Amino acid sequence: MIARAMSGPSLARRLLDGDRRALARAISLVEDDRPEGWELVREVYPHTGNAAVVGFTGPPGAGKSTLIGAVTRARRKAGRSVGVLSIDPSSPFTQGALLGDRIRLTEHFLDQGVFIRSMANRGALGGLSEAALQAALLLDAAGRQDVFVETVGVGQAEIDIIDHADTVVLVLMPGSGDSIQALKAGVMEIPDVIVINKADHPMTDTMVREIRGVLSLANLDAAPEAGRGAWRVPIVKTEASRGAGVDELVERLEQHRAHILAAGLLKERRSRNLRNEVLSIATARMRRRLEEDLREDADFQALLEEVVGRRLDPASAASALLQEAG
Repeated sequence: MIARAMSGPSLARRLLDGDRRALARAISLVEDDRPEGWELVREVYPHTGNAAVVGFTGPPGAGKSTLIGAVTRARRKAGRSVGVLSIDPSSPFTQGALLGDRIRLTEHFLDQGVFIRSMANRGALGGLSEAALQAALLLDAAGRQDVFVETVGVGQAEIDIIDHADTVVLVLMPGSGDSIQALKAGVMEIPDVIVINKADHPMTDTMVREIRGVLSLANLDAAPEAGRGAWRVPIVKTEASRGAGVDELVERLEQHRAHILAAGLLKERRSRNLRNEVLSIATARMRRRLEEDLREDADFQALLEEVVGRRLDPASAASALLQEAG
């Protein structure tokens, strides 16, 4: 009864007016895959597209949450409203958020100008679940001027934040094996800004040189073909726990946004992002539908037995399945 009362036009209206409880309820509806949640997104979608969406990615332990907290503090001092989505790995038991990165953002809990939500990636390979993408739209519709999305990991398959943010920040820390993995050219194509956090480490300057070398070798320092125009990827050294370097990072974020606006790249990026989002949601839904249809299907079970018995390879089985479904 309560859910019915809070859904529909009244909830949408309150959301668009910036009501925090309405926003929290709307995200919960989407996260629970409720039909009224998707209807709400459909209703408020024309009012989106105004927020500056910044994606933060990087290996665990690099200090992304602490950095977002420091950047949030700076944006609030500038009078801007902020929404934060911390996307955590899912609990294998409850499918809920495993890390709960809001712990590092506690100083903003009572600030009405900041809305923070931890969400599980629900096993999404790229770190962002279908619900998380819709939650970012809801934050935008609710009038949050800056939306910060923190995603999990920085592996080759965990970089889909590039398809859902206006600006991508790669957060690394010196002396970490995970950070060395991030120096691969494939990962270095992601960021618009690179942050070396915990920069009091003695290996910081060495890491800066290594990163600049990788960018140069991959021709990413100023690469029009990378969709950046003439943007030179800056490397910012920070110590987020005490706020060092955060003002420079905020300045770089503002410079990047000004650059993509002036070069006409923001519209181009968002067009690409929305195309990928439509395909991503369609793919996820098609997989769910296929799994439901095949759960009790005897022919599918027989096909799997052929694969298990090594009489049929997986690719041929998949082709047979698609042919039958088509």
